[in-house]
Amino acid sequence: MLKRSLTLAGHRTSLALEAEYWHALEEIARIQNVTVPVLLGRIDAERTTHNMSSAVRLAVLEYYRNRSDLADIST
Repeated sequence: MLKRSLTLAGHRTSLALEAEYWHALEEIARIQNVTVPVLLGRIDAERTTHNMSSAVRLAVLEYYRNRSDLADIST
């Protein structure tokens, strides 16, 4: 687990995720041309679960599922 400190919605917080999730967040942010904190802010604003780490994991999973669905259609 890697723990990082960041500011979300004007508040300092920390988030602990596996390295693979941090790498995925960096990739998604790069593709969407935003920073990781901006991406995390979006996830935070839209989450339906109380736990931010869980919300991030679910958002990453959903992103890659949707991306995979699009790749299957185009082949």
